[in-house]
Amino acid sequence: MSEEAGRAWLKPILKPLMPIFREVGAMSAFVNLLALATPIFTLQVYDRVVGTGGLSTLWGLVIGMALVVLFDLALKQARSRIMQTVALRVDVIVGRHLFNKLVSLPLHQLEGQPASYWQSLFRDVDVVRNTVSGGSAILICDLPFTIMFFTLIWVIAAPIAWVLLIILPLFMLVAWRSGNVMSQANAAERESTQSRDGLIAELIQGRTTIKALALERSMRPLWEETHAENIAQSMYRGSRTDFYTNCSQSLTMATTIFLTSVGAYQIIHQNLTMGALIATNMLSGRLLGPLNQLVGQWRAYNGFKQSVDRLGEVFSSTSDRAESEVQLEKPRGEITVENLSFAYTETAKPVVDDVSINIRQEGVHALVGRNGSGKTTLLKMIQGLYAPTNGRVLLDGADIAQFSRAELATWIGYVPQETVLFAGTVRDNIVHRHPDASDDDIIDAATAAGVHHFIIDLPDGYASDIGEAGQRLSGGQRQRIAIARALLGDPAVLLLDEPSASLDRQAEQELRKTLVDIGKTRTVMIVTHSPILLAACDNLVALDKGKVVLEGPSREVLPKLFNQQPMNKGDAPSSRKAPKDGDAAKDAAPKLKPDSKTPPVTPPPSPTTMPQMPPTGVTDHNAPPPSEDAPPPPPSGAKAPA
Repeated sequence: MSEEAGRAWLKPILKPLMPIFREVGAMSAFVNLLALATPIFTLQVYDRVVGTGGLSTLWGLVIGMALVVLFDLALKQARSRIMQTVALRVDVIVGRHLFNKLVSLPLHQLEGQPASYWQSLFRDVDVVRNTVSGGSAILICDLPFTIMFFTLIWVIAAPIAWVLLIILPLFMLVAWRSGNVMSQANAAERESTQSRDGLIAELIQGRTTIKALALERSMRPLWEETHAENIAQSMYRGSRTDFYTNCSQSLTMATTIFLTSVGAYQIIHQNLTMGALIATNMLSGRLLGPLNQLVGQWRAYNGFKQSVDRLGEVFSSTSDRAESEVQLEKPRGEITVENLSFAYTETAKPVVDDVSINIRQEGVHALVGRNGSGKTTLLKMIQGLYAPTNGRVLLDGADIAQFSRAELATWIGYVPQETVLFAGTVRDNIVHRHPDASDDDIIDAATAAGVHHFIIDLPDGYASDIGEAGQRLSGGQRQRIAIARALLGDPAVLLLDEPSASLDRQAEQELRKTLVDIGKTRTVMIVTHSPILLAACDNLVALDKGKVVLEGPSREVLPKLFNQQPMNKGDAPSSRKAPKDGDAAKDAAPKLKPDSKTPPVTPPPSPTTMPQMPPTGVTDHNAPPPSEDAPPPPPSGAKAPA
């Protein structure tokens, strides 16, 4: 991306502010003109008052200078208020623009950078605001008037003006060189600061683990190394800044010495007056002041340039679809996946590889497989969080790529593997999806999630504060609130990623009943390893290395996953011998009523035993099931069926 394209986003923001900047420029012109009054006053006092004893002239000059001081103060105050208004407008516009952009970026792009990187972008907003509305902007307004001060020096003290012609190029050289050096130093310091901030965020997020396992001994060297690197980069940047600042100050002192020395020589030869020399020294201070500031402010200008480029890179990236291409009524919940593939990078191996499945509306459906088989990635693609590299996802026959992120989130509820709640009340966390939801809608969603009875038992009910990230609630309670949040708005599809990961046996059984109830009116799709939840599923899809290896009704797929003989339609769980862990088997495959939608399944060996993928010969999910006359042997540690 070119520099012009990277900074193009700033022009529409600054364009409406140009009339204000012109007004500030006019005020700066008057302020600099009034600054000429002081050296001229000094010149007149030394040349006309002191030598002649003209007290009346002195009083006239003093009264005039008093008016100049008051007018100068009023102009500077007005200019400051205007620049504060500019700062507020820039901060609001750029900050809002950045927030809207971040929430519209694709999920894989957000996950591609650490949290400290996205946090630093908001500091870039501060840099942009301070540069276009702070002292840096005032300096830009004052720089052109250095020509006016030099012209006046040439008029009143031409014999010594040539000294400034030698000094000014040296100032410009120092300013230019400091700009190049500070640009590199600022970039290195920023990178080290991001690394330090990222480590701090990880330490704070994992504070419970660090405290429980006493990991501070192993974390301290890492922190000290990162912190030392940041300090070293900061010291290097500071030393470079101090060097060039000191050089500019030394040049200022040298200018005063040379002007005074040459001026004294010219006074002795009667080519210059005492008042002209003093006035020239004062004017040289006004002339060199902005140049001194330029050397010191060059870091701010380089930081502004880098911040604008970084923000421009983000603003120019592709966002999620903001408006739907077609209008679709509330879907029924039928999901079709056609030849779906996804890889995180162009050179990486596909995480999901040519997957084609069909999920009928309503019921409970599961994705199973080993860790890393692509279950979570496929679930995110079904919701539209990841854009496929090949293939498509259909919702009621319509490609979800046609719909906006907001509309898909309305139709498809999602409960991630790591339950994320936000500081606030229970009600606040449920209504995040629909802030205008009524109390009845909130209660209906909480009741469907099976958490209403718990909430009303709290001292403040739905107004109870749950603490940071819901730390005052148990894992199961947080999970249920997340399900209630996903159900608010009555979505046609509910996706859950490992919903029982933090639940005990009893809570898992309750969640199973909740999912079965939800599946009566919605399409529920879960990623799970839990035999208890698998027993409640109507259909299973087994993945291995990103490919579908088994797909079909759970009563047919589950026995293959556990290497057991397929059950006949009329078999009941109690007709087979349970494994040694009888209680676990009963929990894994509880008895179901004859009219239940969930078919009976063979009890797995243990609820903690992960389903084993079929052998290499069963990788084709279209292959016929094994013959009942030759059932596969039972898994190790389990008794053969009676």
